[in-house]
Amino acid sequence: MQHEWREGNRVTLLPEAARFLPAMVEAVSQARHYIMVELYLMESGKLADQVCDALIDAVQRGVKVYLLLDGYGAMGLGREERSRLQLAGIELRLFNPIGFHSLARNLSRDHRKIVVVDGEIAFTGGFGAVDEFLDAWYEIAIRIEGPVVADWERLFRRLWRSRLTRAAAGNPGKAVLIAQRMPACYPDGVSGRVMSARGYRYQAIRHSLYGRVSQANERLWLCTPYFVPTFSLRRRLVRAARRGVDVRLLLPGRKHDHPGVRYAGQRFYQSMLKAGVRIFEFQPTFIHAKFVLVDDWVSIGSCNFDHWNLHWNLEANQEVASAAVAEEVRALFERNFAASQEVDAAAWAARPWGQRAKEWVYGVLDGMVTRLK
Repeated sequence: MQHEWREGNRVTLLPEAARFLPAMVEAVSQARHYIMVELYLMESGKLADQVCDALIDAVQRGVKVYLLLDGYGAMGLGREERSRLQLAGIELRLFNPIGFHSLARNLSRDHRKIVVVDGEIAFTGGFGAVDEFLDAWYEIAIRIEGPVVADWERLFRRLWRSRLTRAAAGNPGKAVLIAQRMPACYPDGVSGRVMSARGYRYQAIRHSLYGRVSQANERLWLCTPYFVPTFSLRRRLVRAARRGVDVRLLLPGRKHDHPGVRYAGQRFYQSMLKAGVRIFEFQPTFIHAKFVLVDDWVSIGSCNFDHWNLHWNLEANQEVASAAVAEEVRALFERNFAASQEVDAAAWAARPWGQRAKEWVYGVLDGMVTRLK
């Protein structure tokens, strides 16, 4: 779904969990009316306990709390935690729980990350409530105020009422969403737009990215943890590099939660490098962030820009058109490039056969998965 561009927004870039987790907890602690949380990953552990504590504290202050979790991504959240949330009065729903229906339906997941507080503040990014985000994974988020917050809330409300969501077992009552509050508009704010995707037919995020890549003039920098791009995106990246655009990819290094996906994506390195695309592999930790900078346009959110996400998942990104925000994101990229190892084209062309074999094997597997579509 493509929302309108809206003026008068304030956005705050929050790189690393040390910044975005405290910012979210603070916003939740100051909530007066309602909180909406939509996550793909939530598993029992320290971070999930912190999230539960913050949400339960809000309920005890009289705030309505709505928690929407993906039925697969939340399988690691134990019964004790679920019962604790529900007994406290939190409305808990699951999106598309795994069942004995069609394979295609089981593959469709809610990968979005949305937090809305009182209709005034929203957060999005690639975060989840799993302990890896505390220190093992590098992630970023964005804090949003202004008219686009209403669009984030509409995304949540629409899915909450969807037939694919259902109350978790033991939920004490039927959730009734309270009236939506309209956010303020800031005269000195920036232009922003909420973009979402829902399976193959509704690909506003993909089409927006393709358009920006094709129109790039100066720079095109993309960070994604799972670099298995569509043919169309690969072609556009190569064409942009050949016409003189500074095209760079920020990707995970050896520290990866799915090494096979890394090998599958590496089979595209040689053609990219030949075209002049620069590839940086992040070294300190697994980089789970998803953000793009094209000239003065920025997109941050849940979408990994790989063909799996684009075909099956519900995704949502915040787009911003602002020279000031673009400069902040440029500086963030530069810091991450400095912590990365750049792939040398000559060395990659001479890579050992063992590496090539892994690329081939996982490339075949990726192709088999792609044909499931």
